[in-house]
Amino acid sequence: MHDPALADRKRRRRGGEGGGHGIGHNGLSGAEEARLRHLLEALAAARAGEFAVRLPFTRGASLMAEIARTFNQVVARNEALTSELARLERVVGREGRMTERATLGEVTGSWKTSVDSINALIADLVQPTTEVARVLVAVAEGDLTQKMALEIEGQPVKGEFLRIGTTVNAMVDQLSSFGAEVTRVAKEVGTDGKLGGQAAVPEASGIWRDLTDNVNTLASNLTTQVRNIAEVTTAVARGDLSRKITVDARGEVLELKNTINTMVDQLNSFASEVTRVAREVGTEGKLGGQAEVRGVSGVWKDLTENVNFMASNLTTQVRGIVKVVTAVANGDLSEKLVVDARGEIAALAETLNSMTRTLGIFAEQVTRVAKEVGTDGKLGGQAEVKGVSGVWKDLTDNVNFMASNLTTQVRNIAKVTTAVANGDLSQKITVDVKGEVLELKNTINTMVDQLNAFAAEVTRVAREVGTEGKLGGQADVKGVSGVWKDLTDNVNFMASNLTTQVRGIARVVTAVANGDLTQQLKVEAKGEIAALAETINAMTETLGVFAEQVIDVARTVGVDGKLGAQAEVPGVAGSWKDLTDNVNLMALNLTSQVRNIAEVSTAVARGDLSKKITVDVKGEILELKNTINTMVDQLNSFASEVTRVAREVGTEGKLGGQAEVRGVSGVWKDLTDNVNFMASNLTTQVRGIVKVVTAVANGDLSQKLVVEARGEIAALGETLNNMTKTLGIFAQQVINV
Repeated sequence: MHDPALADRKRRRRGGEGGGHGIGHNGLSGAEEARLRHLLEALAAARAGEFAVRLPFTRGASLMAEIARTFNQVVARNEALTSELARLERVVGREGRMTERATLGEVTGSWKTSVDSINALIADLVQPTTEVARVLVAVAEGDLTQKMALEIEGQPVKGEFLRIGTTVNAMVDQLSSFGAEVTRVAKEVGTDGKLGGQAAVPEASGIWRDLTDNVNTLASNLTTQVRNIAEVTTAVARGDLSRKITVDARGEVLELKNTINTMVDQLNSFASEVTRVAREVGTEGKLGGQAEVRGVSGVWKDLTENVNFMASNLTTQVRGIVKVVTAVANGDLSEKLVVDARGEIAALAETLNSMTRTLGIFAEQVTRVAKEVGTDGKLGGQAEVKGVSGVWKDLTDNVNFMASNLTTQVRNIAKVTTAVANGDLSQKITVDVKGEVLELKNTINTMVDQLNAFAAEVTRVAREVGTEGKLGGQADVKGVSGVWKDLTDNVNFMASNLTTQVRGIARVVTAVANGDLTQQLKVEAKGEIAALAETINAMTETLGVFAEQVIDVARTVGVDGKLGAQAEVPGVAGSWKDLTDNVNLMALNLTSQVRNIAEVSTAVARGDLSKKITVDVKGEILELKNTINTMVDQLNSFASEVTRVAREVGTEGKLGGQAEVRGVSGVWKDLTDNVNFMASNLTTQVRGIVKVVTAVANGDLSQKLVVEARGEIAALGETLNNMTKTLGIFAQQVINV
């Protein structure tokens, strides 16, 4: 028998067992409504930029679990993108690791487009900086052929990058022009021997103008000094000892000037004394004269002593001859010529003693030959005494042999000395001689060897230092003394000073190229070298102040985030003042731009989408400004549409609404499509539920809820259908009863 009270209790118990499946005021169960509200809160948090939010109901195969998992994946990927952008800002913007790029793993669609766009932006920003670094490294290494590319992948650079590229390229051009001109002048003066060259760098200014002027002053001074030295030495080589070096000089060039002038004085004194002795002995017949050349040493002292020794010997010999000749002239043929002599002089004594009877004819011939050779300088003369024989023939032959030997010897000596005077040190005296003439031969040949060694060593040192750039070389001329030793020492002193000075300059310049601005050039120097040292030290000090200020501004703005800093480099001018002004202009512009961008970004982060970037910018910063402003417009449009759809569906109960956000793409288009898809699905599902519930309310229990759904919505559909089925059975039973 059917008990209505029992059936009512069972019906209430089945309703209580449904628990969370009770119908809410929106037509949804309490659990479904709670989860949808959780989803709505999560979407609002994500919209506000809180990508750490997650939906907890991810278990199971229901539609809501699938939606929760998908939502969690979306916000997780947004969170990963935000973290990746923060990391790039640190490693690229602060740490300077230019090769770092954004990555989200294996992504597709708009995620991949976003990552690729960010990486392309970094590459575009880094490329000009890398170009500047490449060119500056090349300049520091002495390669002035490198230039900044003013096109990147076929697109010309613009704005600040174009200005920086143009400035760097202009600097390289000026350095290249300066280097080429200085190299040309150095080659002409130091290698080719073309004096009078001047470096012409018309576009140079500041320190480059000063360097060019210093090089030209150096070349001009060297030209004047070397030409004056060449003029005097040429005069000496031609026998003109009246010239002196008069050019104004200092340092080692002054020492060289004094040395050459002293040498000319000594040569003058030597020539005067030898001329006097030769005149007294050879012309005036005053025997016993001696040359007095004060203050000479080395070869000049040896030559003076040789002349005096020859004059002394000649005096003794001639006085003996005079004695005999006087006796012969007086008719006394008993006199004999007794002199301590060798060689031809001894033979002459013997001949004189044996030829007294034919002295007249012989004397005439000998006088003629002596006059030709000794006075007229006509070598090759021969005595002709006809009809003589015996000792007279021998005497005549001996005189002729002596004249021939003297001719050969003098001509050989003249050939070698002429070659030396013409700069040819390959000639040697090769004639067969003995006695004092042998000593003279050996002395001249030794002098040629020493000159050869001196020239070779000086040439080697000059080549190593001036052409090959091998500093520290010293000339090693063994066995020299006097003026040759002094010349060798002077060359070595000059090479040593140049080595010290150039190595000091190289040390400071290398330190500057390596970024060490603490080094100072300290050399013992005067004149232009001292001025160069002072200029380099002043340049290093200015660079130090400039670098300190730029680093301070870069640290204050780029690391500490304190905008508005300015570099202060007092007392600079030219290129350095322009660089300082450019750094300050860049810092000022960046300050205005970053503060405006920060203001808008902060407003967006706080949900205020009314702000726009208004600062005046150009180039890529203008593109960034337009992009951010467009993004704000799109966010405004997106927020307005999503709010409208949420209000119509969630508050006003107007189903079927769709968000319309024009002009969006990427993640914003995906979000808009997802919201519209969710709204469309909810509309379909709720309308299906309403249809079934309305039919049940109208007593039509034949309707079924048919929707494409999963999870709790699918469970709700199944519950409604079961309820309808149960109501149908219940109604049928009631009717039957």
